[in-house]
Amino acid sequence: MNESKIIFFGTPDFAVSSLRELLDAGKQVVAVVTAPDQPAGRGLKMNESAVKKFALSKNLPVLQPEKLKDPDFLLNIKSYNADVFIVVAFRMMPQVLWSMPPKGTFNLHGSLLPQYRGAAPIHHAVINGETETGVTTFFLKHEIDTGRIIFSEKIKIEPTDTTGTVHDKLMKIGGELVVKTVNAIEQNNVSTIDQINLVADASSLKHAPKIFKEDCLIKWNNAVEHNYNHIRGLSPYPTAFTYLTNADGDTLQLKIFFAIKEDTFDPAEYGIINSDEKTYLKISCNNGWLSLTDVQLEGKKRMTVSDFLRGFKINNYTVKK
Repeated sequence: MNESKIIFFGTPDFAVSSLRELLDAGKQVVAVVTAPDQPAGRGLKMNESAVKKFALSKNLPVLQPEKLKDPDFLLNIKSYNADVFIVVAFRMMPQVLWSMPPKGTFNLHGSLLPQYRGAAPIHHAVINGETETGVTTFFLKHEIDTGRIIFSEKIKIEPTDTTGTVHDKLMKIGGELVVKTVNAIEQNNVSTIDQINLVADASSLKHAPKIFKEDCLIKWNNAVEHNYNHIRGLSPYPTAFTYLTNADGDTLQLKIFFAIKEDTFDPAEYGIINSDEKTYLKISCNNGWLSLTDVQLEGKKRMTVSDFLRGFKINNYTVKK
């Protein structure tokens, strides 16, 4: 088996698992490319990416280009003479970069391609109430997330899973799939599938675009199942939310991390608050109730509903519909 020189591209926690699995498998990672440090927090202290922190702890060279087409960066990358590039949760790469290694550049994507191409595949799978998802490795080509599939691995999405729990499951099996893919490349034992062969009808494709704040607002006139999946799919980040308004017109944002469906009877109206102001807080959808369990009022920490109700008179407020 020909040992490959690898350059790894990634930024968040999701990518750390793959880098760790590669090193644990004895793979030759010669450099790591990650996002530049970003100012964060009230003091705007420069924050290093999860991948950078891990790579430095393993004494790996770390590159943090502002621009991926920068000539000095490209010359630096080329000097490593890497055989293969691996991309996990990184930004879009220009062809001049991903076409560089002789054995190609492959990406780990958090869905069963060709479904859920885009920036937020895990979120959208849970939001849409899918019962399974997975990870896919594929060779990069010009159109994003459309390259030839190498391997994929499925998992179940449980009815109570959130994007956070699915993320952690995929992070683990994704790392293992990255190592499996490298092994196949090194053994010259790669048989790829064109994604077009897996698409019976283009209208059947589900997409996973970036999620913005306006996408997180709960619309209480939706069905209870829809809102339940919406909350799960945005938990723990960026988090579904609603607005609470009192008689004085004061409006507060309430993030909702999880809720329990109670669809035993239809409420008379959607967007109604039902609470004993001690132990439970329910809000009606158009065909059932959601009993909130974990919330965060703006300016406060995340807490259980019982803790929230201890310091907040919810019955003085209504839900902004």
